[in-house]
Amino acid sequence: MAGVTAEQLAASVGTTTYLDALRQAMFDALAQWPEAFIYGQDVEDPFGGAFKATKGLSTAYPERVRNAPICEDAMAGLAVGAAIYGARPILEFQFSDFASIAFNQLVNHAATTFYRTGKPCPLVVRLPMGGTAGGGPFHCQSPEAWLTYHPGLIVVAPSSVFDAYHMLKQSIACDDPVMFCENKLLYFHEKEVSEAGKSLNESTPQLPLGKAAVVREGDACTVVAYSGMVKEVMEAAERLSTRNGILVEVIDLRCLKPLDMQTIYDSLARTGRLVMVNEAWSYGGVGAQVISQVTQHAFHLLDAPPRRVSALETPIPYHPELWRSHRPHARRIVQAIIETVQY
Repeated sequence: MAGVTAEQLAASVGTTTYLDALRQAMFDALAQWPEAFIYGQDVEDPFGGAFKATKGLSTAYPERVRNAPICEDAMAGLAVGAAIYGARPILEFQFSDFASIAFNQLVNHAATTFYRTGKPCPLVVRLPMGGTAGGGPFHCQSPEAWLTYHPGLIVVAPSSVFDAYHMLKQSIACDDPVMFCENKLLYFHEKEVSEAGKSLNESTPQLPLGKAAVVREGDACTVVAYSGMVKEVMEAAERLSTRNGILVEVIDLRCLKPLDMQTIYDSLARTGRLVMVNEAWSYGGVGAQVISQVTQHAFHLLDAPPRRVSALETPIPYHPELWRSHRPHARRIVQAIIETVQY
């Protein structure tokens, strides 16, 4: 992609994918912040990253998009040090599973730097997460709950093309370390129609970090999801509306730490019922935190016990059909909503 320009990376007539939005956000960030740089395994051209998210960026900014060794611990350590000294690193892990290798740097250093030193740590860690057919237990995990446990880290998980762009730009501008969780199935399958000659940078800015969004209105049940599960929930909501006449309200969390519980409480005041959906395992997960907060602070709004829909409690299968049964899908979500509404 020699001679890449902003116009070439901007959205054009047709569709813009989730991956296009991430690439454009990083391109625009490098142009806006001279202190920003991208660091990760094989992020330079011609490879452009494991999922091609950085394709073309090292051609445009050859000194600010640099390949890293295959050592997530060292990568994160370099990025934390650079952030403390005024840079804005955008760190790409090839798969979120490997965040465990850098756990010491992320939770003992990045998360605590401001508390210990008073210095900001403006670091973004891009984490491709979630399952794909054939990926198995080492490349398909959803480790967001590991990261939400630690004060000092912001954890976000956009589900739409526009949120992918705007939330990544907001994360790079943030002076706190942000764990930016990207669902791999969304990279190419989540698309938005783009206007002629109009880039994502010119589109209407989205909600601020830390704010959830009501993406479908209804009065029968509140369904909360994030990342790749929003698409599954929206499909389930459409089925229920068409076949059963059940109108559910769908909330996209967008940000997992901090959680916007007020938007959930406001929705429950209208519906009285809650179903929580996440791709990760249920034990100790984000869904557990949401339901715990609801039962502690909004129990009086509930007309039925809250339900969770999540991955089965086994390692992620390799076989495509087993994997599809392992992760939550619209059919399971529909059943959980019906049982909740009929309670």
